[in-house]
Amino acid sequence: MRYFELFAVPVDYNIDLATINKHYLELQRTVHPDRHANASARDKLMAVQSAAEINDALQTLKHPVKRAEYMLSELGIDIRAEQQTLQDPMFLMQQMELREELEELATASDPDSAIDHFEKQIKQLDQQYSAQLAEQLASKNEQQYQLAADNIRKLKFVYKLRDELERIEDSLFDD
Repeated sequence: MRYFELFAVPVDYNIDLATINKHYLELQRTVHPDRHANASARDKLMAVQSAAEINDALQTLKHPVKRAEYMLSELGIDIRAEQQTLQDPMFLMQQMELREELEELATASDPDSAIDHFEKQIKQLDQQYSAQLAEQLASKNEQQYQLAADNIRKLKFVYKLRDELERIEDSLFDD
């Protein structure tokens, strides 16, 4: 099952989530197990499997990193389960600095401002790597695909920082 075809959208990193959600609802209506309540056991099982595959496809396409990994895997470069680390010293240094800044947020004199500043940095990195990734995935060039793999790895770092920031915000403001 090809996910982009399933949702009738062009193969592109930048997708229209509203269109995907619309097609998702239409697809789920047609394969929902309740619609097959009087069907044979085999048909019921097929409906459940189809619904699960559609859900998996939706979750993959909705998440930018998963979408990019899926696109690369369709191009013959599967990095979804890899344990490879980045070899970009500048990026790794930047990540160390961001982690230090993240750790200091809880004890900042003005946590709100510190969090806002940190969020802006994360958003900027996300936009930068996503823009590069969109170009690289659309390039039809093997070298660009390898660079896209590195940008996916970088985006994973950014998303981890965002998740950790959310945990810190929850701990600071839930009291």
